[in-house]
Parts: sequence; C-alpha cells; structure tokens
Amino acid sequence: MKRVNEMSKAWIAALFTGIILTGCGGGSSGGSASSGDSVKTESPASDGTVVSSVVGAPGDRTAALNWNAPMSRVNNESLKMGELAGYVISYGKDPAEMTESIRIDSAATMEYTVSNLDSGTWYFTIQAEDVDGLISEPAGIVSKQIRG
Repeated sequence: MKRVNEMSKAWIAALFTGIILTGCGGGSSGGSASSGDSVKTESPASDGTVVSSVVGAPGDRTAALNWNAPMSRVNNESLKMGELAGYVISYGKDPAEMTESIRIDSAATMEYTVSNLDSGTWYFTIQAEDVDGLISEPAGIVSKQIRG
C-alpha cells in the first residue's frame, strides 16, 4: 500500500489533463464525431481536472480516450518518460465497480479507443505504472453514454 501511496496526486492530475471521450461517428473510418451528431459536456473530475465527455450518434459504440503522461510523483520528484512502463484503463457500467480493464504496455501511447460497448453509460479511469511496478491511484472518472 505504501508503494501505491508514493504515486502523486499531481501525477494523476497530469495524467488526465486533457482527457477527452469522443465518438467515431458510427462508421469504421475512425474519424471524430461531428458537432452535428454529438453533445459535448464538461465537468470537473475529483482531482480538479476538467474532463470532457461526448455523447455520440446512435450506432456509435466506441469511446476514444486521450491523456497526458504524468510528470511528477507524490514527493514532487520529477518523473521521466523512461521511468513509465504504461497504463491501465479500467471501465464498466458502474463507477464503483469497473470490472473491465485494458493494459497498455507503452508509456508513449497516450490514446486508446474502447470498442464494442453495449448501450448505457460507461465509466472510465486510468492508472499509470512505472518501471518498478508502482501504480498510481485511479484518475478522475469520466463517462460516455452509448445510445442504442
């Protein structure tokens, strides 16, 4: 537990600064949803970071996540990109019980699209992991509604 607590709140805030959930517009082209078929909302995350979510068009079953790499630890020591091992995205339909996870084994990867989501509201958070196996606390939760 002590090792987890060594990860920084600033680290988490930096990690989720600029996170955005976007839709692919329902097609397989991978482009962003146009403003004509989505509604964008913003709300502050628990760590104070402003988080944006987009409600996509009917048939859009994806959530594209973007984040920034953390730059410091809980003790305010700087964290270099070479010290990061990757990220863990957790998600689910209950913000208190996110049962699905995706491991990203590259610190340079700062975006990921979760596909094939069922109808309903999905919640997402991310944790960073360093090369020593230290894992941050989960960042602020963001959500996206998938319409049927």
